[in-house]
Amino acid sequence: METTQTQRGGLQIGVYDTSIAIPIENARVTFSELPDGENLFTTNSSGQTEIISLEAPPIDYSLSPDMPKPFSTYNVTISANGFIPTEVNGIQIFANTLAIQNVNLLPLETEEAEGNINIDDPTLWGDFPEKIPEESEKELPPETGFVVLDYPVIPEYIVVHDGSPNDSSAPNYYVEFKSYIKNVASCEIYSTWPDAAIRANVLVIISFTLNRVFTEWYRNRGKNFTITSSTEYVKKRNFYTL
Repeated sequence: METTQTQRGGLQIGVYDTSIAIPIENARVTFSELPDGENLFTTNSSGQTEIISLEAPPIDYSLSPDMPKPFSTYNVTISANGFIPTEVNGIQIFANTLAIQNVNLLPLETEEAEGNINIDDPTLWGDFPEKIPEESEKELPPETGFVVLDYPVIPEYIVVHDGSPNDSSAPNYYVEFKSYIKNVASCEIYSTWPDAAIRANVLVIISFTLNRVFTEWYRNRGKNFTITSSTEYVKKRNFYTL
């Protein structure tokens, strides 16, 4: 965390039973950065904590380049009776913004746990490898005998490959289209930007994603996914409300 914290942001955590998709009431959310006696929160009947006010750097840090880190990070442990505890590391809090972090807990009898959630820094702050270069103009997919629409359609779900395109060991995730866009936007831009800047960048993200869907960019190369996480998709990360 930054040592100079002059403003505050909000965080609300939602906890759900992943096996039957219902909220978990009275789940315990413990912050490692907060002092004892002030670091424990519980969820209500909707599986949500109250909105928790947390320290964050000045909002001006996120509005200009070459400024100190514009967000603070918090680590939490989430536990509930009958469920495997989960740690979420690196939840990012910006000033004057509400962050939402949803967590699915697995029952104790689950044989294979999913592991903890580790959230990478946003693209604008973290150190990431360069993207694989490709042509700016792409040809339409060839006629293969499969049903391919002749106009872009927003899908309900897309398949995200969590790794480089040629890494066959990386897992694929079925992700709701809207959730994917929110996730990538939270990774690539700052929630404190002016509304017009956020909208412009979200439109770019949507356009790029639909390009991958419509041209079947990876499927035409023998891949079994729609897009890769090189667009800065981080599974299970927090997102923001405006």
